[in-house]
Amino acid sequence: MEEFSLFVGLSRPTVSKFFNDPSSLKDTTRRRIEAALATSGFHPNMLAANLVRRRSNIVGVIVPDPSDPFYAALTRRMQAIAGDAGFQAFVLSSDGDQAKEVQAVRTLSSMSVAGAVVAPLGAAQAGGSQALERLETDIPLVYVDSAPSHPASFVGTDNRRSFGLIIDHLCRTGTPPWFLGMPAVNANASDRARAFDAAMRSQGLEPKSLDLPAARDWDFERFGFETMRLAIEAGSVKGRTILCANDRLAFGALAAAWQAGLRVGRGEDCHLRIAGHDDHPLSRYTCPPLTTVAQNYDEIGRRAMDILLRRMGGEVADDAAEETVLLDAAIVERQSA
Repeated sequence: MEEFSLFVGLSRPTVSKFFNDPSSLKDTTRRRIEAALATSGFHPNMLAANLVRRRSNIVGVIVPDPSDPFYAALTRRMQAIAGDAGFQAFVLSSDGDQAKEVQAVRTLSSMSVAGAVVAPLGAAQAGGSQALERLETDIPLVYVDSAPSHPASFVGTDNRRSFGLIIDHLCRTGTPPWFLGMPAVNANASDRARAFDAAMRSQGLEPKSLDLPAARDWDFERFGFETMRLAIEAGSVKGRTILCANDRLAFGALAAAWQAGLRVGRGEDCHLRIAGHDDHPLSRYTCPPLTTVAQNYDEIGRRAMDILLRRMGGEVADDAAEETVLLDAAIVERQSA
């Protein structure tokens, strides 16, 4: 920065103003710096600058799998909002692993980020939760998708309401559903299982679930396939409706049914129905297209960033519950159920 200031022929504070807020300078000064940048190819080391300022214009984002279309849509939305507000969103993956989540938290701390949005692994992996709680004491932090086990800012889907909607629909249009749950990779696994049980009991029905194989990873398609394969071999799915805790599980269940020669759908010649939850972008292209419950990805990202930006601006809620946002979902009826 010192050498570049001499190259431009302006003071270092003036050049620093340009990198922090170009609109704060006169047009002639700004154009002079822009021309010098083009000539010299200079780019400031923002990480080094953050160490000096002790806070940056970077917003951290941690998700379990950035390649998953749900998290990809969420991060794209948050990156766009952060950019409009003058921040850069830096995305890290925990890869569904506690140690990697802790390392991602340490990385954000070392970068002096201004705030963070995290889709946590949650109570299922307590080490990561402890690291995130420590980060909360240092910067504004908002959780998304999977609720933390303690009072904190959170934006996600109201699982109780969404499961109530899909179970009511399935019971009105066919046999009551059995549940194909998630492996215990985050708090959503137990939360959605409880939501299923509550919704079934509200219908006056006993909650019934397929036996789950012993697994604890994010390969939901394989998990759904294996669970359905075992249920088919045990003769416990014909004539039934299977409600999967998420759409990726349903993809695996559909593949297992097809491989076993079972027809999935609503027709009289069909052997069973399968439904999911989330409205994954690929759910409309399965065979048959998947009936599911749509989460509002854009709104989750928008509301999370709105809370984060307000908190980074100094606004603090009197009660963490005031910053807990549970969004409604909507039934998407397709041919699978």
